[in-house]
Amino acid sequence: MFVALIIGIWVARYLGPEDFGLFSYAQSFVGLFLAIATLGLDGIVIKELVNNPKRRDKVLGTAFILKLLGATLVLIMIGVSLIFNINDYQTTTLVFIIACTTIFQSFNVIDFYFQSQVLSRFVVYSNIISLLLSSLIKISLILLKAPLEAFAYVFLFDSFVLSCGLILFYYKNNLSIFHWAYSAKYMIVLLKNSWPLILSGLVVSLYMNIDQVMIKLLLTSEDVGQYAAAVRISEAWYFIPMVISASIFPAILNAKKNSDILYKQRLQKLYDLMAWLAIVIALPITFLAEDLITFLYGVKFNASAGVLVIHIWTGIFIFLGLASTKWFIAENLQKFLFYRAIIGATVNIVLNYIFIPKYGIQGAAISTLIAQFTASYLFNLTHKKLFMTFQIQSKALLLPFRKINKLYQSQ
Repeated sequence: MFVALIIGIWVARYLGPEDFGLFSYAQSFVGLFLAIATLGLDGIVIKELVNNPKRRDKVLGTAFILKLLGATLVLIMIGVSLIFNINDYQTTTLVFIIACTTIFQSFNVIDFYFQSQVLSRFVVYSNIISLLLSSLIKISLILLKAPLEAFAYVFLFDSFVLSCGLILFYYKNNLSIFHWAYSAKYMIVLLKNSWPLILSGLVVSLYMNIDQVMIKLLLTSEDVGQYAAAVRISEAWYFIPMVISASIFPAILNAKKNSDILYKQRLQKLYDLMAWLAIVIALPITFLAEDLITFLYGVKFNASAGVLVIHIWTGIFIFLGLASTKWFIAENLQKFLFYRAIIGATVNIVLNYIFIPKYGIQGAAISTLIAQFTASYLFNLTHKKLFMTFQIQSKALLLPFRKINKLYQSQ
């Protein structure tokens, strides 16, 4: 991730705000449709592989065909949407090249198999190979002063190499994709189980990508580039809550079996950690944003600093939201995740329409901050079953005052 971030910054410096903005817009536009390509199958397929290992080839074969059909549908939908979208030839080309990556992502079903067998090291090897090759190619393209379209083809090449790596390591485990089987009946079963996740995924895709699409529609490509540069730095930290939550949550679930008090105590410690890690990251970046942007991207991206100062604070609610996602699943409240995503997306879109024309790209950052605050925090006031997590999140945000009060009481 660190290497990808550094190379991404170098590419942004080379392309400049306008071309980098076009590239980022194309990625975000395709991102709106990605949930259709994935079909929400990830967790369902892994669960099937764990519970029914003897049906491996049938599960993988059917899931592969489904994802391939989903990718084809995405290409058709993007093609139709481009006809009605007022884009120049270059933008249309970029969108279509990046959209083609969904075809190769159908081979991610091999990733699901490795996860089900706790063999994720093979997925890591494939990702490292893909990253190293694409990084070398991107550096070469920069040195050769290649055009923007060349970087889009590298994006497509990444997906191709990753899929080849997954197939290779699948063979290394004495398995073959040619043994995969397909079942129409089983396809229907998978779709019945995954349709709520498809809807949820569509809303989340809209939620995560709409900012840059709306900036392009309401402002310019250069504004998208300025915004995207700031967001790259702000979102670079989001792996932290995912890793910590995945590592710690099994212990929290075990505590739930033995003691409700211990369960809540461990949840509180997790939320405390999430909130204050985000604050510790946000504080220095807020004061160093201008110097950081100039150092990383150059003076052409100075407008990104104002966005970064605002957007970095969304991390607090992203961190709390990702941690609470595990809680929703533990409590069998998954349906509320869908409602939460709808509310967040709605707030984001409405505020973007109001704030972007008025405040420019900083308005998009403000919209995102308010949307995340609403979805990840205030949403937990909407139902009595969610109030416990609202209380724990509130205590996490008030941690210094809790510590001061505890110190005062001890004296």
